[in-house]
Amino acid sequence: MQQLLMAFAFSLLVTLILGPLIIPVLRKLKFSQNVRLDGPARHLEKTGTPTMGGVIFLTGATAGTLLMAHWVADEIIVLVMILGFGLIGFLDDYIKVVLKRSLGLRAREKLLGQALLAGGLAFWEMFRSDRGTSLMIPFSGLVTPGGMQVELGWWLYLAFTMFIVVGMANAVNLTDGLDGLAAGVSMLVALGMVIIALFVDKPGVALVMASLAGGCLGFLFFNRYPAKVFMGDTGSLALGGGLGAAAVVTGSELFLVIIGGIFVIETLSVIIQVISFQTIGRRVFLMSPLHHHFELSGWEENRVVITFTAATLVFVLIGLAGLYGLGHW
Repeated sequence: MQQLLMAFAFSLLVTLILGPLIIPVLRKLKFSQNVRLDGPARHLEKTGTPTMGGVIFLTGATAGTLLMAHWVADEIIVLVMILGFGLIGFLDDYIKVVLKRSLGLRAREKLLGQALLAGGLAFWEMFRSDRGTSLMIPFSGLVTPGGMQVELGWWLYLAFTMFIVVGMANAVNLTDGLDGLAAGVSMLVALGMVIIALFVDKPGVALVMASLAGGCLGFLFFNRYPAKVFMGDTGSLALGGGLGAAAVVTGSELFLVIIGGIFVIETLSVIIQVISFQTIGRRVFLMSPLHHHFELSGWEENRVVITFTAATLVFVLIGLAGLYGLGHW
């Protein structure tokens, strides 16, 4: 526990130190946010805010992990996934912001890179670790002593792993639309993953998640409303990819769906909006993702962020309650 606290604190400290150093550089280089013209009108005032700030907390999280590193495979593979997804996001941001290609990486290019990383993780877990291809079932300990697991088999496990990791990366990306929202929600989800990792005896994963949570907390000092910097795809894809990877390594993918409930809801709101508009020509929400719906309904930005963050705390507690009675306790 002391190592986890030190990793969290060191990541937080490095992020707080780097923020005032890197943000002016991003501003000088004109790595600035382009705001959607079809979004809420109040967001136009965010135009020009530096982006690609994910490099700040990713550096902090990496430093926190390396400071207390156990140098075990689980720890390394999750950190590699965080940085790998962060690199894809960085390339996307760079193309959009520096090369002025508004859409960044093409969708197929971005998804291919994410799928390769997720597929590599799945093969590693199947053939080079003791992870196996089974999933823990939340709350099954209330029904059966020791709980239940479902065995997927290698091909279904491969598909499911890619779905979880790529899906979570893009879900966090969708959620990153308000000042402090993605960072605050991700911090709480990462802390939940710390507890799950300890529960299944994966201290290396717990260490990486503690470092990631510390980085997110530090980043909130600069990203809270009114934001001085945005994380960009550099940060959001790294966060989602890292959370998904941690869930895969710990066999807790179904728990991540619960504790990351806000990410799931945000993604579903987009899917529902698209399907509704394409089938019946009507929108269910004023705008998707869901946080924009509440904004256009008259909520202040801070109110949306606080509400979604509080809801995440509830989701995390519910997810952790699902561990009760499982085999590791």
